[in-house]
Amino acid sequence: MAFKYTNSKGAAYYLHAKVRKLASGKEQRLFFFSKTIKDGALEAIPKGYEVAESSSGLPLLKRTR
Repeated sequence: MAFKYTNSKGAAYYLHAKVRKLASGKEQRLFFFSKTIKDGALEAIPKGYEVAESSSGLPLLKRTR
């Protein structure tokens, strides 16, 4: 089951990750939230991250301090 976050407005979002190859040849892992479950859905928040919410209600993944 994908990680589900319900924002302050009551909308549900699911956490996803995608690997992108940069021009330098390195790989970068991108995290994003979607309203539907797609390929790349994660079951839990990665270690060292936390969910925050923007002023418009969109969830964001931030590094913990």
